[in-house]
Order: sequence, then C-alpha cells, then structure tokens
Amino acid sequence: MKKIILVLFLAVLSNTTIKAQSLLPFADGDRVAFLGNSITEAGYYGSNIWLYYMTRFPERKISVINVGIGGDVVGQMNERFEQDVLPKKPNIVVLTFGMNDSGYSEFNETNADETAKQRVAKSQQNFVLLADKLKAQSKIKPVMMSSSPYDETMENKNNYFKGKSKAMEQVIAFQQEAAKKNGWAYVDLFHPMTEINVREQKKKPDFTITGPDRIHPGRGGHLVMAALFLKSQGLSGKPVASVHIDTKNGLVEAENAKVNIKKKSEQGLSFNYFASALPFPIDSVNGVWENPQTQADVLAVYPFIMEFNQENLKVENLENGNYDLMIDGKKIRTFSADAFAKGINMALLSNTPQYQQAVSIMYLNDLRLELEKKIREYYWLHFNYFKAQNMLFDDSQQAFDKVAEKAKTDWFVRSKMGTYQTARFPEVRAMWEDNIKQLTERIYQINKPKSHLVEIVQLK
Repeated sequence: MKKIILVLFLAVLSNTTIKAQSLLPFADGDRVAFLGNSITEAGYYGSNIWLYYMTRFPERKISVINVGIGGDVVGQMNERFEQDVLPKKPNIVVLTFGMNDSGYSEFNETNADETAKQRVAKSQQNFVLLADKLKAQSKIKPVMMSSSPYDETMENKNNYFKGKSKAMEQVIAFQQEAAKKNGWAYVDLFHPMTEINVREQKKKPDFTITGPDRIHPGRGGHLVMAALFLKSQGLSGKPVASVHIDTKNGLVEAENAKVNIKKKSEQGLSFNYFASALPFPIDSVNGVWENPQTQADVLAVYPFIMEFNQENLKVENLENGNYDLMIDGKKIRTFSADAFAKGINMALLSNTPQYQQAVSIMYLNDLRLELEKKIREYYWLHFNYFKAQNMLFDDSQQAFDKVAEKAKTDWFVRSKMGTYQTARFPEVRAMWEDNIKQLTERIYQINKPKSHLVEIVQLK
C-alpha cells in the first residue's frame, strides 16, 4: 500500500512539474533586449529578427534592443544588469552566454578538464544570481537562448581548443534545465548550427557556419541564428503571401493577400494584388571583421527561403508559351506557362516593387544598427575598463586621458577609442539615440504594403 501511495505521489509531482514555455511571436509594443557577449554586440542576428518583423508584420511595432558586450561571461552580465539592461525598460530579455564562460587557451593546458569543470561551475553560480534578478522583475519575461557553437571540427589551424565544445554543452545543459525549472522559453542555436557544420564539412572540411576564428558568426551565420529564433516562435512556413489563380475558373486561393481579377484568359490575365507583408531582403555583403561570409552564402546550406521567404504566384491553364510578368507596368521577368503552373516565388525577384520597398527598409535598419553599435562600444569601455577604475560613466577629461593611456598597451581598448572620443559627450549620444528613433519611426512609415497591378502578358 505504501508503495502505491508513493507511486501516486510521484505521479502527481511529475504532472505539476513546471515545463519550459513555448516562445510566442512578439506582440505590438514588445521591447525585446538581447543580453549577451560579442556575438550579440555585433547586432546582426537581433537586427535580422527585427527586419523580419518589420517586413512580415508591418502594423506590429516592436523594439529590439542590443545589450551585448564583447568578452562578457554571465557574471559580467549579472554585474551590469541594473545599469545597462533595466534602464532600457524591456518586457522581454533574451539571455545568451557560454562562448566566453567555457574558456579558450585553458584547453591547451595539461589540467584542461579540471579547469573547464571549474569554469562551468562558476558560470552556473553566476547565472543563478542573474536568474534571481530576472525572476524578481515581474514585468520582464525571460527567454533562455544557447550560444551559437564554437566550431571545433572545421579544418583550420586558428583558435583550436580541443574540448571547448564539450564544456559549452555543459553550460547549455544547465541553461536548458533552468528554463524548464523556471517555465522560461528556450531557444537552441548550438545544436542545429553544429549539425550544419558537421554535415557540410563531410563535403568541404574547411566549411563553417561560424567563421574563420571558429567563434564569431559572419552575416550568414547571424541569418541562421535569426531563423532558428523565429522558428522557435512558430513562424517557419508562414508565407509572405500565396496566390493561386486558374485562368478558366478565376481565383482559387489567396493567403495573406487580397486579389481582384480584372481580366483573365488563356492568353494572360491582370489583377490587383495586395499582400499583407513584404518579402525578406537578402544582403550580399559581409560585415563581421575578418569574416567574409554573407547572407547569400548560407542559402545553400540552410533553407531560409523555403521556411521564411515565400511569395508564391501560381497561375494554371495558360496556353503554352512564354509570358512577361509585369508589375505596375514594369517588366519583371519572362516565364513559361509551365513555370507559372508550378508556381513562382516572387520573393526571389529583386526587381519587384515590393522587394525594392523591403530593401529600403533593410538599409534604414542597417543605419540604425550602425548607430546602435557605436553606443555599445561606449558601454563596452565603461564596463570593461572604467568600472574597475571606479569611474563608471565618468566621461571627464581625466577619464579620457586615463583610458587613452591604457589604449597604448591594450588593443581592445584602442579599438574603441575612435568611437569614445565623441561618444563621451552626452550631446553626441543623445543625437545618436534621436537618430535611431527617427530611423525606426521612418521604417514604420514606409513598411506598409501597397497594392500593385500584376499583368501576365503572352509573348507573340
């Protein structure tokens, strides 16, 4: 009888165990702070996530706030939480760490395993302190996100630290457990990105979704990080728009779009087309220091287009032959009747007016990011240098002279001095903040989809 009671008691406990929450899509008005290290400070994955929302949900105004600082471990994130995170007034904080916590050169020493064990234990202890602070903020919903991977398997002599990935997995293990225990949403970047590396390195040993230094993802890696985050929000497979027209019977289906057919025949048709969203623009430039990777580079190894960028136009029962796709009187491209019957993804056509509209949003968002990165460099100096000197947020001439002297012997400090020369003046920072606000407001003015005249014209 006692055994039966015990079994029943354990069953009740298991049924009442808190489970990790699903990560819901962001809602209008959300202020989302990404708290992390240099990968977060680079800003690209957060900016990609915001760009997706800017183009996919044009009426849903959110804010994505970068509170990353290069070199940070979770203990440092905990120490700056009150001065750096809370003043931004986020209602969602996405916490990610592990790359720095697990260490680097320690893995080349004889006692590497013991050192790694100690670093992981220290990371967990400091994480508990930060987790308690997050839980004490009733207006903040925490989200736990694993680090992107350290690429230990690529064929490259740079920054090879044998066993670092295992230490990172130990950090990830307590992150997952904490998310489950606290009922937080959890996003896994580490394992899906590692799987891509392992798969592609079988074909090309020096391939990496991360970068030449094994640590910092390039623009392509950041796009994959954004995609995995959006996928965790259940947004994969949601089309920009989808239109299916039969020239004999008329409109068959329109998803996330409105269609008003003006003319139709087996020789072509015309219709007014209003999609409720814009395609996601893909950039082809690099942006991470010493990492040539672009967004376009990763499309061959991650199905971003299939998952997040489908603006489908399917037209059946056209006469055999070729047809010009015209939008607002401009020729976009020529397709065969068979191609139209199979369906065309207009999100791949960079000369459509809707894609060009999205590109203008992307460039404004890039400008916003560049200003935000300047502000993060200012915070980097204060939390990585001035705080230890008991001069946090002291931007006096004495402080400038002191850090300028440090820059002579410290490359990291020196790399921030160009920005700090002007950022130390509050008027300059206020101007940057105001410019960021103006850029964001402008984006939300021009990101509204427009109605377009689409014509499919048979070539004679």
